[in-house]
Parts: sequence; structure tokens; C-alpha cells
Amino acid sequence: MQLNIITPDTTIYSGEVSLVQLPGIDGLFEILPKHAFLIAALGKGKIKVEIDGKNEFFEINGGVIEVLNDKISVLAE
Repeated sequence: MQLNIITPDTTIYSGEVSLVQLPGIDGLFEILPKHAFLIAALGKGKIKVEIDGKNEFFEINGGVIEVLNDKISVLAE
């Protein structure tokens, strides 16, 4: 899957991932390959990204996610 995490100032991450865990408004949720179309609001917390079997974390203060055709776009604060 292709993931882009973008803030108003910069692109935090852009690349291939195998799993993304996000802080939704009502709790954590995960995106895996072949996920259905989704648009959701994000709360404050950490985005967990699995890259080649290793986890990386990105702190956000909220935002919006769009998932479409194995492309994930996160517009974060």
C-alpha cells in the first residue's frame, strides 16, 4: 500500500507500508491491503506504520484519512 502523511508544513512520510494503525475519533483502527474505500476523522495520537516488518510511529494532533485503491492519504495537524 502507498501511504502519504501530510501536514500543512511538510510531508512526514511517503512510501510503501504493509499496515497502518490510526487514532480515530472513537478509538484505534487499522488499514490492511485491499481495504475498502474509507474517509474518516482522526483524533490526537500516534500513527503506527509497519514497514518491512518494523514499526515506525508518527505523532499527530488530529486530521482526516482517505483510503482508495491501496492508496492512503492522511492530512494531519
